[in-house]
Amino acid sequence: MSIQTSPYLPRRASTVEQLTIRGAVPYRVHRWAAEKGSSLNAPPLLLAHGWMDVGASFQRCVDYLSAGRDVIALDWRGFGGSRSGQPVDSYCFYDYYGDLDAIVDYISPNSPIDLLGHSMGGNIVMTYAGTCPARIRRLINVEGFGLAKTAPSEAPARLAQWLSELKSPVSLRTFANEQDIVEHLRIRSPQLDKEYGAWLARQWAQLQPDGRWHIMADAAHKRVNPILYRSDEAISTWANIQARVLWVEGENTGHDRWSGDKYPRSEFEDRLSKVQSVERRVINQAGHMIHLDQPQALATAIEDFLS
Repeated sequence: MSIQTSPYLPRRASTVEQLTIRGAVPYRVHRWAAEKGSSLNAPPLLLAHGWMDVGASFQRCVDYLSAGRDVIALDWRGFGGSRSGQPVDSYCFYDYYGDLDAIVDYISPNSPIDLLGHSMGGNIVMTYAGTCPARIRRLINVEGFGLAKTAPSEAPARLAQWLSELKSPVSLRTFANEQDIVEHLRIRSPQLDKEYGAWLARQWAQLQPDGRWHIMADAAHKRVNPILYRSDEAISTWANIQARVLWVEGENTGHDRWSGDKYPRSEFEDRLSKVQSVERRVINQAGHMIHLDQPQALATAIEDFLS
């Protein structure tokens, strides 16, 4: 079943580059090249998506960005076109840091870049920017709150849970048709434009021989991470960020509603206060998936900050 609607057509076309980084890791990036003759002379902007997302989901936001610079969106390992096809037990933040470093070297080996991360991607880029501060000119964190504190005493139970989960196969849900995918995407993104959702459905899922649409992600992402989140170490990297930082959140995110007492908003504010230079922007009529709910407003915030 196909969605009967006027098709969304990207205003700014991208090319797909398939890379091999760090010796053997397949990676896909989407590149929106600067228009010919542009005098902006701006560094490239790299976009890093969140959990269970793909780089192509930034397309509508890129439509509204200036065409004077290169914009690149990666697919994190295990998502989209960056899946190896080989069995993976779990995914580790440290692998993401290494992958990001390799991608930054690929797109701009000799000069700093501008970097944006959403959600999980926001958490990764904050740690990376504080670890390799000379590589980042300006940094945008979109809803990358970080994770709740953990205690060393939690390690035995966490590791035991991971070992137990390894003994059972994991899978992701499938969809009967594109309309079902759009409805699923609109659960997280109620403001998602339906025409754009129909386009995004084909970037986010693939039709397989069983006649169903499968999410373009490794099901191993569903397993618990055996490595505890060390918030004190993360905060230390945040404090070491040299770039100016823009913090962006949606008006309707409701951090306390989904984090509760384990990670109160006051604790996040304390973490963010450690960053040397922070500007803030709240996007109206948007939840966590700001780039889908309000792509034009997010693009405006990006342009204002980077210019």
